[in-house]
Parts: sequence; C-alpha cells; structure tokens
Amino acid sequence: MTRRARAAVVTVQKLSGGKAVPAAAQLERWARSALGAGVRGEITLRIVGAEESAELNARYRRKRGPTNVLSFPAETPAGAAAEVLPFGDVVICAEVVEREAREQGKRPAAHWAHMVVHGVLHLQGYDHEKVRDANIMEARERELLAGLGFPDPYSIK
Repeated sequence: MTRRARAAVVTVQKLSGGKAVPAAAQLERWARSALGAGVRGEITLRIVGAEESAELNARYRRKRGPTNVLSFPAETPAGAAAEVLPFGDVVICAEVVEREAREQGKRPAAHWAHMVVHGVLHLQGYDHEKVRDANIMEARERELLAGLGFPDPYSIK
C-alpha cells in the first residue's frame, strides 16, 4: 500500500549564508504561497554557495557558472511507499541572488521571494522557454508576489 502525504512539507537547508539570506520560516512561507491546492509531498529549499550552484548548473543544464535558482521535480517510482513522498527540490544560490538584487536595485527580500516562488512554480510544471509559457508564468509570479506585498519583479528600475 502506498501512503501519500496529506499536505506539502517544506524543508529548508541553509548550506550557505549571505548577508541577506532570509530566515527559514520566511523562505517556507514564500514557498507555500506558490503551491497549488493539490500539491502533496516534500519540497526542499536548499540555499547553496556559488561552487555547488555552478556544479549543478553544469551537470544538469550544461551551462557554466552559478545561477540564481534551479528546480528539480521529483521522480518518484510507481508504488514507492513513504509517509511523505518527495515533490521536488529548489536550489538557490545565495551569492547570485544577493548580487542580482544589488544590480537590479531590488530589495533583497523581494528578490529572494521571487526566486523561491519562481523555483516552486517550476516544480509544478510552469516554464518560460516559449513566449506564451513565459507570459503565463510571469503573470502568476506577479500575482503571488503582490499577495505577499512585493512589487512586480519584472519592472526593474
């Protein structure tokens, strides 16, 4: 018998700490805000340094250097028995997020919230490879971030 999680569980792993890395409770709140009603399972938010981000970016995207956020939807085998099945992982590079916030003139918390929401939406199948898909994803990000009290992340001043 396969047991399913009744709700989403969000776990935060802080492996890198920058000046503006939000508290785990805040990161969890932002992640939960982006979850659809039917999402069940465990989501891990992993805050890493540039070295781990660059390694993952090279291995899974064939791109050099660290990146702001990577999402890895879980591939749970059929019939897997667990109290809480994995839903996916979101890996965020603290140094890149902090640098981008400075360069884009954004409040660090606003950019962190955007990266968490962005990564969690990817776990749920949102994409931005095609213009139409990007428009849908960006509209959802704007809506979620406004609900959290943050400005439009795509209007860089």
